[in-house]
Amino acid sequence: MRRIVRSLPNLLSLARLLLAPVTIWLILDGRLVTAFWMFLVAALTDAIDGILARRLEARTALGSYLDPIADKLLVVGTYLALSWMAALPVWLVVLVVARDIGLVLGVVVLHFAGRGTRSLTPSMISKLNTVMQIALVVLVMAAPGLHVDASGVIALLVWVVAATTILSAVGYLRETIRRFFNPAGAHA
Repeated sequence: MRRIVRSLPNLLSLARLLLAPVTIWLILDGRLVTAFWMFLVAALTDAIDGILARRLEARTALGSYLDPIADKLLVVGTYLALSWMAALPVWLVVLVVARDIGLVLGVVVLHFAGRGTRSLTPSMISKLNTVMQIALVVLVMAAPGLHVDASGVIALLVWVVAATTILSAVGYLRETIRRFFNPAGAHA
């Protein structure tokens, strides 16, 4: 029983990985309200799997890869789909995707340079960025179903997401450079 409970966070990450393409398809099919609910369920699995992994001491190597892959697929895929549907500006999506590609490249460079095997730890601004990215997606998908004109709030959130994405990217770049040129702390 303990083994099943300890694997629950990974199962939730796997569920999110499976929900991502369904959510993307629903957006592209124009069913934003249904996509909203699917995205909300996926986002909840992210919160729950993190809490369970910490509380149950169930962090695993598989989970350390599965969780961020599921997160990136969900957020980046949703942003791309919403941009395709003209619900988000292309420039913002390029910024969000570029940051995530840069983050992955930074981790790969550090790994192959022998500067540590652990991933970069998210800063407070990166956590805020994630929350703002999710809030923007939720609002863009929920507003039509609620018959609410949220264009002003959406426009503001677009700029908040842009700013936090840039600040987060700069923070990750600084951390990557620091770890690359500081071999003493590289294996921490």
